Amino acid sequence: MFKALVTGSLIAAAGIIASTATYAAELSVKAVMAPTNVIKMDFKDGSKHFVAMVRREGTAEGTGALAGASVTEYGWHDINPPMGANPQGYLQFETANGDIANIKFTVRAVFFKGAEKPRLADYGFWELVSGTGQFKGMTGIGTLTIKPASKTDRTFTLNGEIGPRP
Repeated sequence: MFKALVTGSLIAAAGIIASTATYAAELSVKAVMAPTNVIKMDFKDGSKHFVAMVRREGTAEGTGALAGASVTEYGWHDINPPMGANPQGYLQFETANGDIANIKFTVRAVFFKGAEKPRLADYGFWELVSGTGQFKGMTGIGTLTIKPASKTDRTFTLNGEIGPRP
């Protein structure tokens, strides 16, 4: 009887683990984001410190629920060379059928010495905080990098997973 209980419990636990694993889906998307509006505040204190409030737009390419969606950044970038930077804000993804995913992001950036000028490296995380359609009642989390695509454009790369809230 004990063996039957243990075997039954193990089978049930394996079923729960297997069914839970299928609920969250991995994603990996990149979006080249071009600025459509930038408000910049220079500190004017002899430092290079500035804050940029940025709206950027692009299209997400890759795999997962956000692939193919248009994306808009509403960002706040507090940049203090050569000390570092603290970008944060929201990314709003809209799929072709009108579903919305609202993603909050937080990044820490540091400057590295470069051959001609310092290089900024941005690494952080994102979290799905709300949505409509297929994103309603969902949650998600993952990593985020921001890299230059040109002098003005940035490539946002999101990796992680999205699944139903418990």
